[in-house]
Amino acid sequence: MLQELLFILFSSSILSVICIVVFKKLFLKLKILDNPIKYKKNRSPIPYSMWVVFFISFLILSYFFVEHTYKLYLLWGFGGIITIVSFIDDMLNVSPKIRLVIQILIWATIGLTAIKVGYISNIFWWIVDLDNFFIEILHYKIYIVSFLFTIIWYVFIFNSVNWTDGIQGNTSGLSIISFFIIFLLGIKLYYTDTYQWGIENATFIMHLSIILVWIVLPFFYFDYKEKILMWDSGTMFLAFMLASLAIISGWKIATVLVVFWIYSVDAIYVIFKRIQNKKSPLSGDFTHLHHRLLDSWLKKNKVLLFVFISSFVFWISSLFLDKIWKMIIFVIIAFFVIFTPKIITKYIKNDTK
Repeated sequence: MLQELLFILFSSSILSVICIVVFKKLFLKLKILDNPIKYKKNRSPIPYSMWVVFFISFLILSYFFVEHTYKLYLLWGFGGIITIVSFIDDMLNVSPKIRLVIQILIWATIGLTAIKVGYISNIFWWIVDLDNFFIEILHYKIYIVSFLFTIIWYVFIFNSVNWTDGIQGNTSGLSIISFFIIFLLGIKLYYTDTYQWGIENATFIMHLSIILVWIVLPFFYFDYKEKILMWDSGTMFLAFMLASLAIISGWKIATVLVVFWIYSVDAIYVIFKRIQNKKSPLSGDFTHLHHRLLDSWLKKNKVLLFVFISSFVFWISSLFLDKIWKMIIFVIIAFFVIFTPKIITKYIKNDTK
């Protein structure tokens, strides 16, 4: 298995670099470039909406290195639809409300497939089966609670991940760590599951996640250096894969949710702040964690390092802690997201006096 994973790792990184170089040149030639003046950037225009790098690399590599199953075909199909729709959004700048409606329609369709949240477990170790309530239409069962929970899961994760894309390298860096954590979860499942389906599913998760880690890693370098931009189309593809792998990994929602908790908590905080300030929850502003850290006099590289290290520590704990400790970690993260920028600002101001 080790040799196979190393070969996947090597192939993924090489193909990603090739796609980045090719499409960067193509987008420059086609003038698919951003407007740096609009965002107060003192640089030349650069290629944006580079989702094609993620999708094409993923499609080719998963075709050769991942077992062809119904779930893989769903990932190909919906991954393509989501990124193309998001690419159109990049071009036309669609209203956030229309974008949300389109997202819900897509997630509702996914909720009718095999990629759905079938059950969850709570902090009291009870298993809550979401497939108990269903309606039957033309001999097809629609599991109502599971269907609704799946839509909520995708919408929440999508917007949480999308809102990380306010500083170059943040989304790609967080995605690398997230996919790596899911890869570790796959290894854990591979060696702990005793039945054949569980082992096959763990292998499926490991191969997909390690492919995505090494597709995104070269992209992170160009993203951080502000040579290319992923924009919403790239962000949406990464969010879709993260949310879907969370479900495919055996509905380890509590474990995988820790992977997104920093920006999930940040999303909740920002929504409340916008409502408090009588703004639409979907409107853009500069109240996200990375913006508040930048406002606390930290530079971009220190903000990224701060977020990545903190996230990795919280995320790695999700693999080894029980449910009660995960809830405690959630409270710590909530405190961390809300108060850390204020503490840093106060410390720096006192230090400069």
